[in-house]
Amino acid sequence: MPDLKSFASDNNAPVHEAIFKAMQDANIGDTIAYGDDLFTFEAEQKFKDLFGQDIKVFFVFNGTGANVSGIAHLTHSYHSIVCAQTAHIHNDECGAPEKFTGCKVLTIPSEDGKIRTSEIKPFLHSVGFQHHSQPKVISITQATELGTVYTPQEISELARFAHQHELFLHMDGARIANAAAHLGLSFSEMVSDTGVDLLSFGGTKNGIMLGEAVVFLNTELAKAYEYTRKQSMQLASKMRYIGAQFNALLTNDLWLKNARHANEMAAMLAEKVAAFPGVKITRPVQTNAVFAAMPPEAIEKLKRRYFFYVWNEQKHEVRWMTAFNTTEQDIENFVKALIESLD
Repeated sequence: MPDLKSFASDNNAPVHEAIFKAMQDANIGDTIAYGDDLFTFEAEQKFKDLFGQDIKVFFVFNGTGANVSGIAHLTHSYHSIVCAQTAHIHNDECGAPEKFTGCKVLTIPSEDGKIRTSEIKPFLHSVGFQHHSQPKVISITQATELGTVYTPQEISELARFAHQHELFLHMDGARIANAAAHLGLSFSEMVSDTGVDLLSFGGTKNGIMLGEAVVFLNTELAKAYEYTRKQSMQLASKMRYIGAQFNALLTNDLWLKNARHANEMAAMLAEKVAAFPGVKITRPVQTNAVFAAMPPEAIEKLKRRYFFYVWNEQKHEVRWMTAFNTTEQDIENFVKALIESLD
C-alpha cells in the first residue's frame, strides 16, 4: 500500500479548512434554493471584483460540466472545437464534449500543451464548405495539462485570431489560480483584458470540495445559459454551499496563497531531484506539476511507496503534482524515497 501522501493529483488533497468552515457557517436554517441566496450573490460579486463588473457567473458541479455546458451553449452540433491534443476536453472527459455538444473535436499536436494561431489556420479551410464541420470554438487550458502557462500576449493573439474569424475563445481554467500565481498577474489582466469569451473557472484543484464556475466575459453570450445549465444537469438546488466555498476561496487572496504554495512546492521538488543521476526533468516547471523521466525499475519501486501517475510509458515519464497542503517535509520524504528507489 503506497504512503497516504499522494503526488498523483491536486484532486487528492483535502478541502481547505477555511472553505470547509464556510460551508459549515452556511449550514444554518433555510434559504432559497437554486442560487437565489445571499451566499451565491456574494460569490458572484467576488467574481466581478476580480474579473470586472460586466461579466456573468454561473456555478456548476464540476470541471467537465463547466466545459461541456459552456461550449454547448456557444455551438451547434455541426460546429467543431479546436484544442491541443493534450487538452482535458479531448483526453479526460470520456467523450462528454462530443456527446453533449454534438461537435467534432479537432486536435493539434503540442509538445508544450499550447496551441498557436498558425496551427489553427489549416482548419479554417472548412469554413463555408457544407460537407465539413464548421470551426467555432478555440479551447485552451490555463495552466496546460503539461503544467505550462500561456502569457497574456499569447492569449490575446489567440483571441484576436478567433474574433477575426468569428470564432469564440474558451479557456479551461481548472488550474487557473496556479497560472495567475506563476505570472504574477490578476485574473482581470490574464483573462478579461486578453479577450477570452468564456472561462471554466476551477476551484476543486485549489481547495474546494466541489463546484466550478462558468464565467462569460462577453455577457451577450450568456443569454439563456441558465436553461443550458439546467439541461446539462449542472444546476445545484442547494447552491449556497457552492457559493459559500467560493466566498472563502476568493476572500483575502486565499486562492492565490493556495496556488502560490503549490507552485513553490513543485519548484522545490524539481530543484531537489534535478541533480540525481537517472532522473531528468522533461518539461518546464511553471506551476504545480513536475514531469520527469527515470528508469522503469525505479518507477515501480517508488510507486510501492507513493501514488503518482506514469504520464508516458514509452518514455518512462512520470508526473508529480503538488497541492496547497503539500509541506516541505512531504517533499523531503518523497525525495528520500526517490533516492532509495534509484539504488
